[in-house]
Amino acid sequence: MKLVRYGEKGAERPGLIDRSGQLRDLSAHVKDLTGEAYSPESLKKLAALDPASLPAVSGKPRFGAPVTGISKFVAIGLNYSDHAKETGAEIPGEPIIFMKANTSLSGPNDPVEKPRGSTKLDWEVEIAAIIGTRAKYVSEADALNHVAGYCVCNDVSERAFQIERLGQWTKGKSHDTFGPLGPWLATKDEIKDVQNLSMWLDVNGQRRQTGSTKTMIFSMAKCISYVSQFMTLLPGDIITTGTPPGVGLGMKPPTFLNVGDVVTLGIEGLGEQRQEIVAA
Repeated sequence: MKLVRYGEKGAERPGLIDRSGQLRDLSAHVKDLTGEAYSPESLKKLAALDPASLPAVSGKPRFGAPVTGISKFVAIGLNYSDHAKETGAEIPGEPIIFMKANTSLSGPNDPVEKPRGSTKLDWEVEIAAIIGTRAKYVSEADALNHVAGYCVCNDVSERAFQIERLGQWTKGKSHDTFGPLGPWLATKDEIKDVQNLSMWLDVNGQRRQTGSTKTMIFSMAKCISYVSQFMTLLPGDIITTGTPPGVGLGMKPPTFLNVGDVVTLGIEGLGEQRQEIVAA
């Protein structure tokens, strides 16, 4: 299934995209796409529905992030060797964990704010997992059994805040709108091999990032298992897992986003996003 939340901000409704690409309403069967909705039992019930029996939604409504009510938004840094190299960082010996504020979560096509005082606003196409069952001290072999599905994430970053303002990376990763997610969550059965998906990102129509999840240093399973050694992952939690090369920080000279720029990005099987940069 491809599960979505659609409608105006703060008033989203649950839906699914059927095989023909038609958006259909799920609100008669689930109140919203929270962590509880992504439990194995809930997903099994939704999968048993006949999509043709669900009300078709006309027009092109806004998509929100495909999950709400999360307890945390976890991110993995420097998880592609070429990206680590382009930023001048050493390839990490174990996954780097940082947090994005829950308030950074936004819809896949919502505007991205350039924060006040921002001078180095950057982009990062990433694949994210949404947790479906509680995960604590899970093994790498069992880790993907705790996943409800996968999404596109743009891990928007303000590099001056992240690197030059001291302390943790979180302050450069957490501004409102810095976590576009979606357009949909693709359940695990939609994705044959999460470690072999092509990914890309353009800025103003020019290709900046081209990559594949097969070049991740630490696999999706490894990332989830690793994070679960340090914190309990709850249903609905998001783990976004790093970006391939081509970020603005790694360009020569470094190039960053300005108000009016447009970022488009996508991952094979997980859809596409589009964001315009606006002033905060």
